[in-house]
Amino acid sequence: MLRTIGTMNQIPSLIGPQIDRMLMSSVFAKRWPHSSAVTWQSTAAAQKTDVTLPQLPVPPLQSTLQKLIKTAKPHLSASELCDTIKIVEEFGKTGGIGEKLQAKLEKRAQTKHNWLEDWWLAYSYLGFRSPVVVHSSPGLVFPLQDFKDVNERLVYAARTIVGALNYKLLIDSGRVPQDKQGNNPLDMVQYSRIFGVNRAPHIPLDKLTFADPKCPPKHIVVVHNNHFFKVPVINERGLPLDEKEILFMLKYVIDNSKVAAPPVGILSSAHRDEWSKAYKELSCVNNGVNKRSIEEIESALFVLALDQKNPEMPKIMNRRTVAALQMLHGLGSFSNSGNRWFDKTIQFIIGTHGEVGLCYEHSPAEGQPVAVMMDFILKHIASCKNEFVKEVTCPRPEPLPFVLNNALQCHIEDASREIDSLVANVDMNAHSFKGYGKDFPKQNKMSPDSYIQMAMQLAFFRLHGLPAATYETASTRMFLGGRTETIRSCSEESTHFCKTMLDSCASLDDKFKSLKTAVNAHRSYTMEASKGQGVDRHLLGLKLIAQEDGVETPALYSDPGVTRSARMRISSSQVAASVEAVMCYGPLVPDGYACCYNPLPQQIMFAICTMNECPETSAQAYVDALEASLFDMQKVVSSCSSVQSKL
Repeated sequence: MLRTIGTMNQIPSLIGPQIDRMLMSSVFAKRWPHSSAVTWQSTAAAQKTDVTLPQLPVPPLQSTLQKLIKTAKPHLSASELCDTIKIVEEFGKTGGIGEKLQAKLEKRAQTKHNWLEDWWLAYSYLGFRSPVVVHSSPGLVFPLQDFKDVNERLVYAARTIVGALNYKLLIDSGRVPQDKQGNNPLDMVQYSRIFGVNRAPHIPLDKLTFADPKCPPKHIVVVHNNHFFKVPVINERGLPLDEKEILFMLKYVIDNSKVAAPPVGILSSAHRDEWSKAYKELSCVNNGVNKRSIEEIESALFVLALDQKNPEMPKIMNRRTVAALQMLHGLGSFSNSGNRWFDKTIQFIIGTHGEVGLCYEHSPAEGQPVAVMMDFILKHIASCKNEFVKEVTCPRPEPLPFVLNNALQCHIEDASREIDSLVANVDMNAHSFKGYGKDFPKQNKMSPDSYIQMAMQLAFFRLHGLPAATYETASTRMFLGGRTETIRSCSEESTHFCKTMLDSCASLDDKFKSLKTAVNAHRSYTMEASKGQGVDRHLLGLKLIAQEDGVETPALYSDPGVTRSARMRISSSQVAASVEAVMCYGPLVPDGYACCYNPLPQQIMFAICTMNECPETSAQAYVDALEASLFDMQKVVSSCSSVQSKL
């Protein structure tokens, strides 16, 4: 059984960070609907914090407007900056439209435990109409393996399943260690939104479904060669089956799916409106057989995809990059993109030669809870001992068939063309920078995250000669129902740093001081954003309040200072893990870069993504510029730190 959330009249086609960029459009503003609240339903044994968390604050209006001017400054000429200051002052004047909207937003905050949560879910995710593949759903590459045969591969898959099930038991019993930011406890509810969750396509707003806690699912779905199988994994006592039982069921799946089935799963990679039409058709065909298969997939704890061998890739593409593409989109209709159900929150992927990881649908949770789950699973796998396995008695996986008509065949052909076009457009480079890791900036009393962000700014400036408006994810989980705020990594200080670093006449001391100043400015904004005091969510809230009240969108939102500072040429996120793993996703704009990174003590894992349609951007060129920037920064810091230590 499933519980469903999400009903609305009309929703724009934007993911979270894209809202920050596109909320500035006056044309776009007219599309926001007047809406009732969309709220999360309770999930099975939801992880709870032991303390009462504060509510997400509404920032002071003048504070946000001053931050807006400061973060817009790097993207404006002197005359444009004067115009932006005037329009910001007009918006924020006493008794003006800004104050009126602020009062209404504060009133909304008094009636909700989180004034942003239902808006964010609806407008950032469930209303997103482009394919979730690449644009919204990230891939996560686990440490690469070296499977010598099919049995080794299936053993790894079985251990992944058992590890995930054991982790779910921790979540259900409330035994996941409390996350903290400093001394502040964080909202843990996202952990309970990982298993048994599915996003289903509907027009105009998708629906998110959770397992009924009164009747929790006891199965997963395994897909191989485009065949779907219901695989029971929980026994009558509510405990996971053991590795040997699951291993034999996986072998059954392989043995009974040797001939490829039609790639029904590829439909879930399509534009959400097209997938919704196909979904309705698929549900109606063949007296409920298809509908039942869909229900079993959607109610499963998670999906595990056993992929076919990847096609030959260019020799210049390293193995981790190929794995990143496999996790992100499946490499196309002639490879593994049909061996998926992209609407499942968690979809583990096991390649033939050791490409392992997952793809996750982003709407229920952020990346960090997923990365924590990965760490747990990998520790479980590492603790397993190889034993001789005799024949065991176990349940038999149940095939989940689909019957297709001509209309569905056409939908599959359309979805195949669409995913192949998207695959051809994605330029990926999963790269490990081995010059040094997070220990180096820490030893020199700099925030590793802020340090890496400055390297990213410098890399962009090297390539394009101008600053890049940058989206970095800040967690707001210190508040009840908190998700994210935008860290605007591009600043006056970062721009000065880039110019100084590239100035051949600047001294090492000047470069070092500019780096320290930029790092400290970024760190300061990060702390503000994590406290709910950023620019972007507040501006979004004010705009949505105006639209719900039928107020014309203020002129502020079409000002160049606002639109340029919110057109994120770099979309970035730190997703930390204890192993050589990296998350990947697509850029927010066609001429942009996506950069996710995992700072390890002695290396930094990066996944850089650009779009081939833009001749001005290249993942490899950005990687090269990033390496050069990191080495240049190391030289500056080492030289100046050595001098300072002698003083």
